[in-house]
Amino acid sequence: MNPASPRPARSIMVLYTGGTIGMQAGANGLTPASGFEQRMRAELSTRTDLAPWRFREMAPLIDSANMTPQYWLRLRTAIIEAMDAGCDAVLVLHGTDTLAYSAAAMSFQLLGLDAPVLFTGSMLPAGVDDSDAWENLTGSLQALTNGQPAGVQLFFHGELLPPLRTAKVRSYGRNPFVALKRNALLSRTASLPAALDYRQPRQPADIAVLPLVPGISADLLRAVIHSGAQGLILECFGSGTGPSDDPDFIHALEQAHSRDLVVVAITQCHEGGVEFDIYEAGSRLRQAGVLSGGGMTREAAFGKLQWLLGSGLPVEDVRRLVELELA
Repeated sequence: MNPASPRPARSIMVLYTGGTIGMQAGANGLTPASGFEQRMRAELSTRTDLAPWRFREMAPLIDSANMTPQYWLRLRTAIIEAMDAGCDAVLVLHGTDTLAYSAAAMSFQLLGLDAPVLFTGSMLPAGVDDSDAWENLTGSLQALTNGQPAGVQLFFHGELLPPLRTAKVRSYGRNPFVALKRNALLSRTASLPAALDYRQPRQPADIAVLPLVPGISADLLRAVIHSGAQGLILECFGSGTGPSDDPDFIHALEQAHSRDLVVVAITQCHEGGVEFDIYEAGSRLRQAGVLSGGGMTREAAFGKLQWLLGSGLPVEDVRRLVELELA
């Protein structure tokens, strides 16, 4: 499929992972519930303007707070199987808490897949008063029916959002997601190693996230280094600065580099990105072996490291590719 000329979907696979959209009340609050296909077919029984769709219930159904990289690999396999079974588009029903993480991860895991994949969910369960469930579900199906470019997007409240710039910024209302104004700040590449082909096997990677705060101790950083993590996302101040006048902290970063821990810096700001060379406090991080995440969100950086480290590439290849615009 040429991304510049998307074609209408002829057969859509709906993958139901759980999440609020299909939840029902349990003894301890809302919980994922089976049987959503029947409710969906009843709701859409009069809609003749939507492309034919099939339904697959993933196992286990989960609250998206319980999403894991292992589950992402099962979801990736399910999407590929849907394509092999004759579908030409996929809609993933997902809880909102980690929907942006999953969409970003799938953007990398499915890079090269010649089909559109939409992620949606709802803030209130289907069937309750003022729920946004059917609005988001039918809107997603309509968008795929009309035609979407190959690749992953989020659909929420009538809006298509780019997964590598989108974050959940509200815990209430009909518009929980926002596309952040992040700069790219990364060089592009035209070719990828064969190991990154979307059909190649993957393994989950162990990745830590460490936000910097004033006075952060080097002991916290060393704890991550010795935890067995393969990657670390360092959430820096501003344009990529940190405690550069703390020799113990800088030494810990150098130690991380020498132990083949891939450390990537992103900004804590909602807009902009990492540009190490503006301040000495950023240059010192670069000199200690920290890599620039450019304008990547936390969600995008986490998904990208999962993809690269889970593909079995040499550490030096991972470090090189982290700083390239790939998706």
